[in-house]
Amino acid sequence: MKILWTLSLCLVVAPVLLGGVWSYAQGWPASWHTADWSSSGIGLRPAETPEAVVQVYAARAGRWKGIFAVHTWIVVKRARASRFDRYDVVGWGRPVRRNAYPIDGHWYGNAPSVILEVRGPRAAKLIPQIEAAILSYPNRRSGSYHVWPGPNSNTFLAWIGRRVPELGLELPPTAVGKDYLGDGWQTGPTPSGTGRQVSWSGLIGAAVGTREGLELHVLGATIGLDPQDLAIKLPAVGSLGLKQVRDSLQAVAQTR
Repeated sequence: MKILWTLSLCLVVAPVLLGGVWSYAQGWPASWHTADWSSSGIGLRPAETPEAVVQVYAARAGRWKGIFAVHTWIVVKRARASRFDRYDVVGWGRPVRRNAYPIDGHWYGNAPSVILEVRGPRAAKLIPQIEAAILSYPNRRSGSYHVWPGPNSNTFLAWIGRRVPELGLELPPTAVGKDYLGDGWQTGPTPSGTGRQVSWSGLIGAAVGTREGLELHVLGATIGLDPQDLAIKLPAVGSLGLKQVRDSLQAVAQTR
């Protein structure tokens, strides 16, 4: 029990507290109406991007939810199309939205980042499959959205990943709701399509996959090891590994 308590403290409680302190230090918008939903400026321009494109974005969720989770969405553009189409799931009205926000928009004031990008012929092949997966998403009716443990915006992206395994979508460990497979005990592929997972109502479960590594899911949070990226996965904090250190150093170097 002492070992179990120590592990819980190190792997769950400490990261959540760290995430809470970081989120509080950043500050929260007073309301939905005062939050920044404008373009972050990182999105591609259709006129400058003739080829087909698929992108997945992630940004910290709004207010207290941002301590624990990110909001994810997908953007697609067919070859020579004049615009990108953005698809998200939200918690009000009909959940599945198309082009409700700029493709690279802030989410509740939080800047997004691109976590997956596919271009060219491969993207052109994937887009019809992605659009079919969006149309077949089972939690489309009003009132079907549940912020925790799901189905939510991250459940929606995970659904697309499982239906289109060629996309290779590895969602971040902070994408709370990605492991909601339905009520009761459920099994299925991981969002990347490279492994398998088991879950009970999105509250407790486990996953193993080439892209995801080894994950334990507790109350929607993810604890895991990712040998491919040489990283550990922690609640609230996300992935910590060589890739994240490299990206951070590159970001610092670009600001100089």
